[in-house]
Amino acid sequence: MKDTIKRLLQYTASVVLLYALIQLLIFAGIINEYYQVTLAMICINIILAVSLNLITGFTGQFSLGHAGFMSIGAYTCALMTLRVGGLFSFILGILLGAILAAMVGFIIGMPTLRLKGDYLAIATLGFAEIIRIILLNLDFTGGARGLADIPRYTNWTWLYIFTVICIVVTVNFIKSSHGRVCISIREDEIAAETLGINITRYKVLSFVIGAFFAGIAGALYASYFYYIKPGLFGFLKSIDILVIVVLGGMGSITGSILASIFLAVISTYLQAFAEFRMIIYAVILVIIMIFRPQGLMGTKEFKPEQVEKRIKERNNR
Repeated sequence: MKDTIKRLLQYTASVVLLYALIQLLIFAGIINEYYQVTLAMICINIILAVSLNLITGFTGQFSLGHAGFMSIGAYTCALMTLRVGGLFSFILGILLGAILAAMVGFIIGMPTLRLKGDYLAIATLGFAEIIRIILLNLDFTGGARGLADIPRYTNWTWLYIFTVICIVVTVNFIKSSHGRVCISIREDEIAAETLGINITRYKVLSFVIGAFFAGIAGALYASYFYYIKPGLFGFLKSIDILVIVVLGGMGSITGSILASIFLAVISTYLQAFAEFRMIIYAVILVIIMIFRPQGLMGTKEFKPEQVEKRIKERNNR
Protein backbone atom coordinates (compact mmCIF):
# COMPACT_ATOMS: atom_id res chain seq x y z
CA MET A 1 0.00 0.00 0.00
CA LYS A 2 2.81 2.40 0.93
CA ASP A 3 4.64 1.60 -2.33
CA THR A 4 1.47 2.33 -4.32
CA ILE A 5 0.97 5.70 -2.62
CA LYS A 6 4.66 6.54 -3.07
CA ARG A 7 4.50 5.66 -6.77
CA LEU A 8 1.30 7.71 -7.19
CA LEU A 9 2.91 10.74 -5.57
CA GLN A 10 5.98 10.35 -7.80
CA TYR A 11 3.84 10.22 -10.94
CA THR A 12 1.79 13.23 -9.81
CA ALA A 13 4.93 15.24 -9.02
CA SER A 14 6.42 14.36 -12.43
CA VAL A 15 3.23 15.44 -14.24
CA VAL A 16 3.06 18.76 -12.36
CA LEU A 17 6.79 19.48 -12.85
CA LEU A 18 6.59 18.81 -16.61
CA TYR A 19 3.63 21.18 -16.92
CA ALA A 20 5.39 23.88 -14.88
CA LEU A 21 8.61 23.52 -16.88
CA ILE A 22 6.90 23.90 -20.27
CA GLN A 23 4.77 26.79 -18.97
CA LEU A 24 7.91 28.53 -17.71
CA LEU A 25 9.61 28.10 -21.11
CA ILE A 26 6.54 29.60 -22.82
CA PHE A 27 6.53 32.61 -20.47
CA ALA A 28 10.26 33.07 -21.04
CA GLY A 29 9.73 33.09 -24.81
CA ILE A 30 12.05 30.12 -25.34
CA ILE A 31 9.09 28.18 -26.74
CA ASN A 32 7.79 30.79 -29.20
CA GLU A 33 4.55 30.78 -31.21
CA TYR A 34 6.08 28.57 -33.89
CA TYR A 35 7.15 25.87 -31.43
CA GLN A 36 3.85 26.18 -29.55
CA VAL A 37 2.09 24.97 -32.71
CA THR A 38 4.36 21.90 -32.68
CA LEU A 39 3.61 21.43 -28.98
CA ALA A 40 -0.14 21.59 -29.69
CA MET A 41 0.14 19.01 -32.48
CA ILE A 42 2.15 16.71 -30.19
CA CYS A 43 -0.59 16.78 -27.53
CA ILE A 44 -3.42 16.33 -30.05
CA ASN A 45 -1.58 13.48 -31.79
CA ILE A 46 -0.88 11.77 -28.46
CA ILE A 47 -4.61 11.79 -27.64
CA LEU A 48 -5.47 10.46 -31.11
CA ALA A 49 -2.73 7.81 -31.13
CA VAL A 50 -3.36 6.55 -27.59
CA SER A 51 -7.12 6.29 -28.21
CA LEU A 52 -6.61 4.48 -31.54
CA ASN A 53 -4.02 2.20 -29.92
CA LEU A 54 -6.70 1.09 -27.47
CA ILE A 55 -8.84 -0.03 -30.42
CA THR A 56 -6.15 -1.35 -32.76
CA GLY A 57 -3.19 -2.22 -30.55
CA PHE A 58 -4.86 -3.58 -27.42
CA THR A 59 -8.20 -4.91 -28.74
CA GLY A 60 -6.87 -5.93 -32.15
CA GLN A 61 -9.53 -4.18 -34.27
CA PHE A 62 -8.15 -2.59 -37.44
CA SER A 63 -9.98 0.74 -37.62
CA LEU A 64 -9.56 3.45 -40.27
CA GLY A 65 -12.33 5.74 -39.08
CA HIS A 66 -10.64 7.74 -36.33
CA ALA A 67 -10.61 10.98 -38.33
CA GLY A 68 -14.41 10.76 -38.56
CA PHE A 69 -14.76 10.84 -34.76
CA MET A 70 -12.23 13.66 -34.60
CA SER A 71 -14.34 15.70 -37.04
CA ILE A 72 -17.47 15.30 -34.88
CA GLY A 73 -15.65 16.74 -31.86
CA ALA A 74 -14.11 19.52 -33.95
CA TYR A 75 -17.38 20.71 -35.50
CA THR A 76 -19.36 20.42 -32.27
CA CYS A 77 -16.88 22.53 -30.31
CA ALA A 78 -16.46 25.02 -33.16
CA LEU A 79 -20.22 25.56 -33.49
CA MET A 80 -20.62 25.95 -29.72
CA THR A 81 -17.90 28.59 -29.44
CA LEU A 82 -19.07 30.43 -32.58
CA ARG A 83 -22.78 30.53 -31.65
CA VAL A 84 -22.56 30.89 -27.84
CA GLY A 85 -19.08 32.19 -27.06
CA GLY A 86 -17.15 32.26 -23.80
CA LEU A 87 -14.93 29.79 -21.98
CA PHE A 88 -17.94 27.82 -20.72
CA SER A 89 -19.06 27.16 -24.33
CA PHE A 90 -15.57 25.83 -25.08
CA ILE A 91 -15.63 23.38 -22.16
CA LEU A 92 -19.21 22.38 -22.97
CA GLY A 93 -18.26 22.02 -26.65
CA ILE A 94 -15.43 19.62 -25.77
CA LEU A 95 -17.71 17.47 -23.61
CA LEU A 96 -20.58 17.47 -26.13
CA GLY A 97 -18.19 16.73 -28.99
CA ALA A 98 -16.68 13.80 -27.09
CA ILE A 99 -20.10 12.42 -26.12
CA LEU A 100 -21.46 12.74 -29.67
CA ALA A 101 -18.33 11.05 -31.06
CA ALA A 102 -18.77 8.23 -28.52
CA MET A 103 -22.46 7.84 -29.47
CA VAL A 104 -21.60 7.66 -33.16
CA GLY A 105 -18.82 5.22 -32.27
CA PHE A 106 -21.40 3.02 -30.55
CA ILE A 107 -23.79 3.20 -33.52
CA ILE A 108 -21.00 2.38 -35.97
CA GLY A 109 -19.38 -0.21 -33.73
CA MET A 110 -22.41 -2.39 -33.11
CA PRO A 111 -22.75 -3.63 -36.73
CA THR A 112 -19.15 -3.24 -37.99
CA LEU A 113 -17.23 -4.82 -35.10
CA ARG A 114 -18.77 -8.19 -35.94
CA LEU A 115 -16.48 -8.06 -38.98
CA LYS A 116 -12.78 -8.92 -38.91
CA GLY A 117 -9.52 -7.83 -40.52
CA ASP A 118 -9.70 -6.03 -43.85
CA TYR A 119 -13.51 -6.07 -43.87
CA LEU A 120 -13.58 -4.13 -40.60
CA ALA A 121 -11.03 -1.61 -41.91
CA ILE A 122 -13.10 -1.01 -45.06
CA ALA A 123 -16.32 -0.68 -43.05
CA THR A 124 -14.87 1.86 -40.58
CA LEU A 125 -13.30 3.79 -43.46
CA GLY A 126 -16.68 3.85 -45.20
CA PHE A 127 -18.45 5.23 -42.12
CA ALA A 128 -15.76 7.91 -41.68
CA GLU A 129 -16.31 8.98 -45.30
CA ILE A 130 -20.07 9.10 -44.67
CA ILE A 131 -19.46 11.49 -41.75
CA ARG A 132 -17.23 13.65 -43.95
CA ILE A 133 -19.80 13.77 -46.78
CA ILE A 134 -22.58 14.71 -44.33
CA LEU A 135 -20.46 17.59 -42.97
CA LEU A 136 -19.68 18.59 -46.55
CA ASN A 137 -23.39 18.96 -47.43
CA LEU A 138 -24.81 20.63 -44.32
CA ASP A 139 -25.38 24.38 -44.37
CA PHE A 140 -24.74 25.05 -40.67
CA THR A 141 -21.32 23.35 -40.86
CA GLY A 142 -20.25 25.69 -43.67
CA GLY A 143 -20.23 22.95 -46.32
CA ALA A 144 -17.03 22.70 -48.38
CA ARG A 145 -15.75 26.10 -47.18
CA GLY A 146 -15.80 24.93 -43.55
CA LEU A 147 -15.90 27.13 -40.45
CA ALA A 148 -13.54 30.09 -39.99
CA ASP A 149 -12.73 32.57 -37.21
CA ILE A 150 -13.29 29.99 -34.48
CA PRO A 151 -12.53 31.58 -31.08
CA ARG A 152 -9.23 30.34 -29.69
CA TYR A 153 -9.54 28.93 -26.18
CA THR A 154 -7.16 25.99 -26.50
CA ASN A 155 -3.81 26.68 -24.84
CA TRP A 156 -0.99 24.67 -23.29
CA THR A 157 -2.95 24.19 -20.04
CA TRP A 158 -6.01 22.66 -21.71
CA LEU A 159 -3.89 20.57 -24.06
CA TYR A 160 -1.85 19.17 -21.19
CA ILE A 161 -4.88 18.47 -18.97
CA PHE A 162 -6.72 16.47 -21.62
CA THR A 163 -3.57 14.65 -22.74
CA VAL A 164 -2.90 13.51 -19.18
CA ILE A 165 -6.58 12.52 -18.70
CA CYS A 166 -6.50 10.46 -21.91
CA ILE A 167 -3.31 8.63 -20.92
CA VAL A 168 -4.41 8.00 -17.31
CA VAL A 169 -7.88 6.72 -18.30
CA THR A 170 -6.49 4.48 -21.06
CA VAL A 171 -3.73 3.02 -18.88
CA ASN A 172 -6.15 2.31 -16.03
CA PHE A 173 -8.66 0.76 -18.42
CA ILE A 174 -5.99 -1.55 -19.88
CA LYS A 175 -4.92 -2.61 -16.38
CA SER A 176 -8.53 -3.30 -15.34
CA SER A 177 -10.37 -6.58 -15.87
CA HIS A 178 -12.13 -5.07 -18.91
CA GLY A 179 -8.79 -4.13 -20.45
CA ARG A 180 -7.37 -7.60 -19.91
CA VAL A 181 -10.42 -9.05 -21.65
CA CYS A 182 -9.74 -6.73 -24.62
CA ILE A 183 -6.13 -7.97 -24.74
CA SER A 184 -7.34 -11.59 -24.64
CA ILE A 185 -9.60 -10.84 -27.63
CA ARG A 186 -6.58 -9.48 -29.50
CA GLU A 187 -4.48 -12.54 -28.67
CA ASP A 188 -7.07 -15.21 -29.51
CA GLU A 189 -10.63 -14.23 -30.30
CA ILE A 190 -11.90 -17.82 -30.60
CA ALA A 191 -10.40 -18.83 -27.25
CA ALA A 192 -11.92 -15.75 -25.58
CA GLU A 193 -15.33 -16.57 -27.03
CA THR A 194 -15.18 -20.18 -25.81
CA LEU A 195 -14.59 -18.85 -22.27
CA GLY A 196 -17.97 -17.11 -22.45
CA ILE A 197 -16.70 -13.59 -23.10
CA ASN A 198 -19.11 -11.32 -24.97
CA ILE A 199 -16.61 -10.32 -27.65
CA THR A 200 -18.80 -7.74 -29.41
CA ARG A 201 -19.53 -5.97 -26.12
CA TYR A 202 -15.85 -5.43 -25.30
CA LYS A 203 -14.96 -4.49 -28.86
CA VAL A 204 -17.69 -1.84 -28.82
CA LEU A 205 -16.56 -0.65 -25.36
CA SER A 206 -12.98 0.01 -26.53
CA PHE A 207 -14.33 1.56 -29.74
CA VAL A 208 -16.56 3.97 -27.79
CA ILE A 209 -13.73 5.01 -25.44
CA GLY A 210 -11.42 5.55 -28.42
CA ALA A 211 -14.08 7.62 -30.23
CA PHE A 212 -14.69 9.68 -27.07
CA PHE A 213 -11.06 10.80 -26.85
CA ALA A 214 -10.84 11.33 -30.62
CA GLY A 215 -13.75 13.77 -30.19
CA ILE A 216 -11.79 15.63 -27.50
CA ALA A 217 -8.73 15.82 -29.80
CA GLY A 218 -10.91 17.24 -32.58
CA ALA A 219 -12.40 19.87 -30.27
CA LEU A 220 -8.96 21.00 -29.11
CA TYR A 221 -7.76 21.12 -32.73
CA ALA A 222 -10.69 23.29 -33.87
CA SER A 223 -10.26 25.77 -31.03
CA TYR A 224 -6.51 26.08 -31.58
CA PHE A 225 -6.26 26.46 -35.36
CA TYR A 226 -9.25 28.80 -35.91
CA TYR A 227 -10.39 27.03 -39.09
CA ILE A 228 -11.72 23.60 -40.01
CA LYS A 229 -13.17 22.01 -43.14
CA PRO A 230 -14.30 18.45 -44.02
CA GLY A 231 -11.17 17.83 -46.11
CA LEU A 232 -8.99 17.99 -43.01
CA PHE A 233 -10.65 14.84 -41.66
CA GLY A 234 -10.44 12.56 -44.66
CA PHE A 235 -8.87 9.16 -45.27
CA LEU A 236 -5.28 10.48 -45.09
CA LYS A 237 -5.83 11.85 -41.57
CA SER A 238 -6.87 8.39 -40.35
CA ILE A 239 -3.75 6.96 -42.01
CA ASP A 240 -1.57 9.59 -40.28
CA ILE A 241 -2.92 8.53 -36.87
CA LEU A 242 -2.43 4.85 -37.71
CA VAL A 243 1.18 5.55 -38.76
CA ILE A 244 1.89 7.03 -35.32
CA VAL A 245 0.41 3.95 -33.61
CA VAL A 246 2.37 1.49 -35.79
CA LEU A 247 5.60 3.48 -35.49
CA GLY A 248 5.32 3.65 -31.70
CA GLY A 249 4.32 0.02 -31.33
CA MET A 250 0.95 -1.71 -31.45
CA GLY A 251 0.02 -2.22 -27.83
CA SER A 252 2.34 0.36 -26.25
CA ILE A 253 1.06 3.64 -24.77
CA THR A 254 4.64 4.83 -24.27
CA GLY A 255 5.32 4.05 -27.93
CA SER A 256 2.37 6.19 -29.08
CA ILE A 257 3.63 9.11 -26.98
CA LEU A 258 7.21 8.82 -28.27
CA ALA A 259 6.09 8.42 -31.90
CA SER A 260 3.80 11.49 -31.63
CA ILE A 261 6.71 13.58 -30.33
CA PHE A 262 9.18 12.15 -32.84
CA LEU A 263 7.02 12.72 -35.94
CA ALA A 264 5.93 16.21 -34.87
CA VAL A 265 9.54 17.29 -34.25
CA ILE A 266 10.77 15.74 -37.52
CA SER A 267 7.94 17.42 -39.45
CA THR A 268 8.76 20.80 -37.85
CA TYR A 269 12.47 20.68 -38.66
CA LEU A 270 11.80 19.51 -42.21
CA GLN A 271 9.82 22.70 -42.92
CA ALA A 272 13.11 24.23 -44.10
CA PHE A 273 13.17 21.66 -46.92
CA ALA A 274 9.66 22.27 -48.24
CA GLU A 275 10.31 20.71 -51.66
CA PHE A 276 11.66 17.45 -50.25
CA ARG A 277 9.89 17.38 -46.88
CA MET A 278 7.42 14.59 -47.61
CA ILE A 279 10.07 12.50 -49.41
CA ILE A 280 12.51 12.76 -46.49
CA TYR A 281 9.65 12.12 -44.04
CA ALA A 282 8.62 8.97 -45.93
CA VAL A 283 12.22 7.71 -46.20
CA ILE A 284 12.74 8.11 -42.44
CA LEU A 285 9.56 6.11 -41.77
CA VAL A 286 10.58 3.35 -44.20
CA ILE A 287 14.06 3.06 -42.63
CA ILE A 288 12.59 2.85 -39.12
CA MET A 289 10.05 0.18 -40.13
CA ILE A 290 12.75 -1.89 -41.89
CA PHE A 291 15.11 -1.93 -38.91
CA ARG A 292 12.42 -1.79 -36.22
CA PRO A 293 9.26 -3.44 -37.68
CA GLN A 294 7.66 -3.89 -34.23
CA GLY A 295 7.79 -0.12 -33.68
CA LEU A 296 9.89 2.01 -31.36
CA MET A 297 8.63 0.28 -28.20
CA GLY A 298 7.00 -2.89 -29.52
CA THR A 299 4.56 -3.88 -26.77
CA LYS A 300 6.80 -2.62 -23.95
CA GLU A 301 6.07 0.30 -21.63
CA PHE A 302 8.41 2.68 -19.83
CA LYS A 303 8.11 2.03 -16.09
CA PRO A 304 10.13 4.17 -13.64
CA GLU A 305 10.09 1.41 -11.03
CA GLN A 306 11.96 -0.88 -13.45
CA VAL A 307 14.60 1.81 -13.99
CA GLU A 308 14.97 2.20 -10.22
CA LYS A 309 15.30 -1.58 -9.86
CA ARG A 310 18.05 -1.76 -12.48
CA ILE A 311 19.94 1.13 -10.86
CA LYS A 312 19.79 -0.63 -7.47
CA GLU A 313 20.99 -3.89 -9.04
CA ARG A 314 23.98 -2.15 -10.62
CA ASN A 315 24.85 -0.40 -7.34
CA ASN A 316 24.71 -3.69 -5.48
CA ARG A 317 27.24 -5.33 -7.82
